Order: sequence, then structure tokens, then C-alpha cells
Amino acid sequence: MTEPEPLPEPTAPAYQQAQFRTSAARLAQCPADIGWEVAFAGRSNAGKSSAINSLTNKKRLAKTSKTPGRTRLINFFDLSAHQRLVDLPGYGFAKVPQAVKKDWGRLLEEYLQTRQCLRGLVLLMDVRHPLQPFDQQLLAWGAMAGMPVHILLTKADKLKRGPALSTLLQVRSQVKDYANQASAQLFSAFKHQGHAELTAVLDTWLTQKPIQ
Repeated sequence: MTEPEPLPEPTAPAYQQAQFRTSAARLAQCPADIGWEVAFAGRSNAGKSSAINSLTNKKRLAKTSKTPGRTRLINFFDLSAHQRLVDLPGYGFAKVPQAVKKDWGRLLEEYLQTRQCLRGLVLLMDVRHPLQPFDQQLLAWGAMAGMPVHILLTKADKLKRGPALSTLLQVRSQVKDYANQASAQLFSAFKHQGHAELTAVLDTWLTQKPIQ
């Protein structure tokens, strides 16, 4: 049996070169489970797609909508041949049938539990409503799975600097016991603020030893 070709040594990805790869309604439709992936997760309307667009400087790379629940598939974006960003379906409030919500939840759970090339999870929360119950569940899963989680407190432009920093400190205090697996920052897709801190985290995750 022929041995698979080894993956090249990873280099820091160029986020502005991101390209849409594919959408998956089932795990079997995902790209080959090799290389490095970072997934963006969060409640519906937390700003996952907007954050990806801001990070990559491409307004329409990830589809955005004012209606919660727009992202219903797992969407993959190539940064290189073996490095990807992943936009996961939103959880929580969405104006869709309950059966559809269950399908989203099942797809999200299967992806998180079985995807071997997943190197880290970016968990997005509206800075005005952080650490909702399902956010807490994902943090607990990250701690149990040994998966690092970086929290983006999105829409930071909606608060004045003092209240925003106060919320950040409170969140950092509440997640400090997650086995040093969780970190947090403020982020504004509207004002394109927080890129440097986010890319520093992503660069670390996306240049780890590859999964083959």
C-alpha cells in the first residue's frame, strides 16, 4: 500500500488570499481531513461571517445577513493547499423549524468530535451578551477535548471603551479555569479592530505539526 505524501511544513497563512472552497451539509462532504483547520463558531448573528470577511479583507467571502441563522452549512475557505478557515452553522436563536435546528446541532457536534485536522476554535460572542449557556458548553467541550478556544467579543464598537474593557476582563476572569485553553479579546468587524491579536493566535494554530 502506497504511503500518503507528507504535508509540507506550514508557513504563516496570507489571510487576504482566502478563497471559498466548498460547503458541506454532511461530514462526508467536507474536504479531506488533513492539514490544519480553525473553525469559527458562535450564536446566530454573533458575527462569524463578518469577522471572516473583515479578517480576509473580502466583503463577500462569507455570506452575511441581518437574519439570524443564515449560515446553515459548514463553509470552508482555503488559505493555502492545506490551511483552512471554517464557518460553522450558528446556534441558538434562528427563525427556522425545530427540525432544521436539530440537523444543525447534529452537524456541528459531528464536526467538532471527529474532525482530526481541527487545531483550534474561535468562539464568537456579542460583547453585550457574552458567555450564554451554549457558549459555556463549547468552552467545556474544548477543555475536555484539549482543544484551545479563542473568544472574540464581537461588535465592540457598540460599547464605549470603558464598558468594553470591563466586559473583556470579566470574561477572562470567568474562563481562566479552563485548563489554560481559553483566551479572549475584543473585536470589531465594522471598524476592522482586533486583527493583529486574532492573527497571532491563528498563525500559531495553523502552523502546528500537521495531522496526516
